[in-house]
Amino acid sequence: MKNITKMKILKPTHEVFEAFVDPLKIGNFWFSSSSERWEQGKTITLRYDEYDAKGDIEIIEVVTNKKLVFKWNEGYIVTITLEELNNSDTIIQVIEEGFNENDDELILKLVDNKEGWVYMLTCLKGYLEYGVNLRVALVK
Repeated sequence: MKNITKMKILKPTHEVFEAFVDPLKIGNFWFSSSSERWEQGKTITLRYDEYDAKGDIEIIEVVTNKKLVFKWNEGYIVTITLEELNNSDTIIQVIEEGFNENDDELILKLVDNKEGWVYMLTCLKGYLEYGVNLRVALVK
């Protein structure tokens, strides 16, 4: 079982890619902070200061400006792909897989997961296209 979420960002792929891998940028749309630059083979600590929470992700694959793959949250695998359009826009796709189809709460988990990815991509779009930080509104 997997969940697929896509969005068009009106920025080039290198800007979208850097928003994820640069620890100084990720706090503008997703987590409060990232312990270091995302690179293949590294374990990165992500923090949500608003919830006093943190978690680690294992970076499995990095293809500059094209793909990020990581493992997190009970072994789920997330693949983020970037497709450049017209040298100026990007289609970003997030696929999360590893859901147990026999789980009694599968539908609830898939819906909750989808909501999270849609919210994150919306915050990414707001940050990159308009310079606003929508992420903090989640808690307020």
